[in-house]
Amino acid sequence: MILPDATLGVLGGGQLGRMFTLAARKMGYKVIVLDPDPLSPGGAIANEHLQCEYSDTEAINYLARHCAAVTTEFENVPVASLHALETQCVVRPGATAVLWAQDRIREKTFIRNFDMATAPFHAVRDPAELDVALTQIELPALLKTAELGYDGKGQQLVTDAAQAHAAFSEMGGVPCVLEQRVKLKKELSVLLARSCSGEFAMYPLAENIHENGILDMSIVPARTSAEIAERAMEMAQTLAELLSYCGVMAVEFFLTHDDELLINEIAPRPHNSGHYTLDACLTDQFEQQVRALCELPLGDSRLLSPVVMINLLGDLWQNGLPAWDALFRYPNTKLHLYGKREARPGRKMGHCNLLATEVDDALKIADEIRQVFTDVKKVSYA
Repeated sequence: MILPDATLGVLGGGQLGRMFTLAARKMGYKVIVLDPDPLSPGGAIANEHLQCEYSDTEAINYLARHCAAVTTEFENVPVASLHALETQCVVRPGATAVLWAQDRIREKTFIRNFDMATAPFHAVRDPAELDVALTQIELPALLKTAELGYDGKGQQLVTDAAQAHAAFSEMGGVPCVLEQRVKLKKELSVLLARSCSGEFAMYPLAENIHENGILDMSIVPARTSAEIAERAMEMAQTLAELLSYCGVMAVEFFLTHDDELLINEIAPRPHNSGHYTLDACLTDQFEQQVRALCELPLGDSRLLSPVVMINLLGDLWQNGLPAWDALFRYPNTKLHLYGKREARPGRKMGHCNLLATEVDDALKIADEIRQVFTDVKKVSYA
């Protein structure tokens, strides 16, 4: 086990890196954040901030020399950097597990090869392959870049062949997947932690609502049957075992109107839909990430209270500071801001967790708080 007072490294200092750093420091660890952003939210509270690119060999070697173990806050870190670290120190999750999640073609093929369902898709690497895909995938469909897409970025809805070719060209002709647009009943996610010895800590199923491709709200426990929750958890566990995964991981699902569970994607890290754990679970996802990284026993993941998490995007700041005074009138609401200097539309600036004895009561509070932000005059920056 890697015990407190050791130094941990994290590749990425956005909000996930920041919350990992907070958890690690609270537990007595020192943290070095590697992030090229001089205003990195995680770097601002770490013991040390390496303001370098993720591929910087000198910075990677520095991390390896000074850290007992290293993790990542996002899946698009260069795999070569993870491999270089693995030769010198503990890295969790490992480069191989992260690699599967970096490319939609690779990820979805991996899932299919083990007889688990995804939405129908076809790989598209050139215009000829797109023509083949259009004969195999029912339209309307989503054309998604194989790499780097998130929060609705890197994807376009296409309804005919001409639109699909135009979209492929607009995306720069990079590898993509053409994925059938599935009629959904719900979007769900499973958050789990797996130790290197195969121990699991499972969190309850979350129900997720998106707006413009960005997570807007997570509802826990999900408003679905126990049978569906059990199936989703079993599928997520199977994926973690197939990947020999060590760390915190989220698996996103589509639930169809026929109650079929389709795996959308794997996130080899803490996840936006798991932020509810910060206030509603005995062990939150970031403490769990520290525990898995340091080979400590996993924490108890039980849900202490029904909860609704709502994302706070930069749009709320467009006319001044949001009405925090009105928000704090709700005693069972917990605010988390990420320390980002610039509020931009669509940028995740924070979230709040709304706890209640019943999910419906938490949803009612969520509606009231949204109304507060709409109606109450905001504070001027001046």
